[in-house]
Amino acid sequence: MSVALRSQALRWLAQGRGAQWVEVIATRGSVPREAGTRMLVAADAVAGTIGGGHLELQAIALARSRLASGEVAPQEQAIALGPTLGQCCGGAVTLRYRSLDEASLADWSLPAPRFTLQLYGAGHVGRAVVRLLEGIDCRVQWIDEREDEFPPADEFDAPHIERVCVDAVEAEVASAPEGACYLVMTHRHDLDLRIAEAVLERADFRWLGLIGSQTKRARFVHHFERRGIPSATIDRMACPIGVAGIEGKEPEVIAVAVVAQLLQQR
Repeated sequence: MSVALRSQALRWLAQGRGAQWVEVIATRGSVPREAGTRMLVAADAVAGTIGGGHLELQAIALARSRLASGEVAPQEQAIALGPTLGQCCGGAVTLRYRSLDEASLADWSLPAPRFTLQLYGAGHVGRAVVRLLEGIDCRVQWIDEREDEFPPADEFDAPHIERVCVDAVEAEVASAPEGACYLVMTHRHDLDLRIAEAVLERADFRWLGLIGSQTKRARFVHHFERRGIPSATIDRMACPIGVAGIEGKEPEVIAVAVVAQLLQQR
C-alpha cells in the first residue's frame, strides 16, 4: 500500500537504516503488479511487494547486492517473465532500483486514492473495516463521538486514516469532498438516520452504505420520503450493505463484504 510504504520509508530514513527501493516502472502483457508498485529492501527486512514469486526473489537479491556494495546510482532492469524467469505470466516488466535517501524519496509520488471515505462508527464492524483499509490506497475520515472506541495511538499506524472525535457527528458530512463515499454504522439508529439524511441531502456522493436490515431500510426510506428527498437519490443508498453471496454476521465477514463493495465503485 503506497501511503503506508512511504511512511515506512520515512521511518527507515530517519533511523539511518540503509535500504534500496524497487519500483515497477513499465509493464507489457500479463504481469503480477502494475507500474508504480514499489518495494523497500533492507539487509534484514523487506516491506511491500512487487508481486512475489521468482521475480521478487531476484529483485530482492539484486537490491541487497547494491546495498552491500554501496551502490547509489539508479539502475533499470528489463525482465521477460517467461523466458528469463520461467513464470507463466508471459509478460515483461522493467524495474528501477534506487538508494533510499532524501533525494530519491522526494521523487516518491503517491497515486490518486481509490476512493475517499467518511466512515461513521468505531464499533466492532467499523474497526474490522479499518483493519482492511489500512492496506488499501484510499483516504479515510474515521468518525465517532466516543474517543475510547478508537484503538490506542501506539497500536494504530495508518497515515491515510484520520480519526475524528466530535460531538456533532453528522455535521462532518459537510466537510467531505464532492464524490466521496460514506459508510454509516454508528451505535445508535437515530444517529445513523441523521447522518444518512445529511448525505442524501448533499446528493453528490459516490456511494452511501448504511448498516442494517431490510426493515431498517424501509423505516429510513419512509422518513426520507416524508422529508422530500427524491426517490432516485434514496435508491442509491446501499442497505443492507456488502456484496451479495457473502453470508455471516461476524464483524470481520461483514467488513470483507463491505470493503469489496467499496472497491467496486468507479
